[in-house]
Amino acid sequence: MARRERVICPSAALADGGEGIRFEIRRGGETLPAFAVRHAGRVRAYLNRCAHIALELDWQPGRFFDADRNLLICSAHGAEYDPATGDCVAGPCRGARLVPVPVEERRGEVVLEEDTDG
Repeated sequence: MARRERVICPSAALADGGEGIRFEIRRGGETLPAFAVRHAGRVRAYLNRCAHIALELDWQPGRFFDADRNLLICSAHGAEYDPATGDCVAGPCRGARLVPVPVEERRGEVVLEEDTDG
């Protein structure tokens, strides 16, 4: 399977606990919504889908963190997720987790390595 790198955003676009960047990935022949945020200095990315019911998390585009900027929160159900692990720590899906999307920071950019075959 062939792979290619795709730049999601400049590293500077993600502030710790700030707004996230929305993007799409191809998995299993589907185009799926995803997002990247910075937490505790590291970039994390997940599918933009609540583990409780497959709804997008952000209450406004790019708004994934709670008011304290410590947890990711589902706008529909109030489920709260640890941004470092994707684990649901409170709410209707406690014990479930967000689906991670592997990204890296390189040369001042957030990069996704994806399959070109879909």
